[in-house]
Amino acid sequence: TVVLRGRKRRETVCIVLTDDTCPDERVRMNRVTRNNLRVRLGDVISVHACPDVKYGVRIHVLPIDDTIEGLTGNLFDVFLKPYFLEAYRPVHKGDIFLVRGGMRAVEFKVVETDPAPHCIVAPDTVIHCEGQPINREVSNEVVSIGQFCLSYPVEYPDKFLKFGMTPSRGVLFYGPPGCGKTLLAKAIANECQANFISIKGPELLTMWFGESEANVRDVFDKARQAAPCILFFDELDSIAKSRGGGAGDAGGAADRVINQILTEMDGMSNKKNVFIIGATNR
Repeated sequence: TVVLRGRKRRETVCIVLTDDTCPDERVRMNRVTRNNLRVRLGDVISVHACPDVKYGVRIHVLPIDDTIEGLTGNLFDVFLKPYFLEAYRPVHKGDIFLVRGGMRAVEFKVVETDPAPHCIVAPDTVIHCEGQPINREVSNEVVSIGQFCLSYPVEYPDKFLKFGMTPSRGVLFYGPPGCGKTLLAKAIANECQANFISIKGPELLTMWFGESEANVRDVFDKARQAAPCILFFDELDSIAKSRGGGAGDAGGAADRVINQILTEMDGMSNKKNVFIIGATNR
């Protein structure tokens, strides 16, 4: 047995098997182990010998909620018992492991081990699986990507300029009504301590020729004056349709509006710290 250490101080315990097809400087591991270490293919990990892993007295595991939806029956008998039976599998506190059985694949998380922080599940080890299913955690990598794409361009524009990087100027939120797209945009503005301007797509359209484009220019002018600012376009699908398909819509008002929005976005200087978020449910 060895202890593997990956990113974010994550570690797990594994059993080493020889593989003549794997180079000496490489380690071959499955996707579950990579996820527990927060690493991807090609990343660097450290391997430490751990020959004194003790047999476990008891472990406590709970299923991940989104993997047992619609599932009935005894999870221990169907999944856990066949998985650990005479297998002497090592487990580490905080790890997630995948079990297949009954035409389904269920993920479990190791909540507690005795002794801690890792042990080997022997035939005498007591396995507890009572309790509420666990919500799946958002990985640190997803959070980091979200920060880099959303909050960092607003909070640290000088850093992007220093390293010659082009920051993201906008992002599109997609999801069914009521899933929190607007709330997420407001949370981003609050986190970045930026001004927040919310515009619903149909509010830009008027019956007067040329007024719709003027409304778009006014909105972007207000955003530039309020920089750093997050400009949020809700119900973007009401105006951002395929160009050329709205000829019968008040003389193509929707086409003119989206053309004006694209023009304003293209002409926006990097010095004007305005970040654009669109939301749609289509």
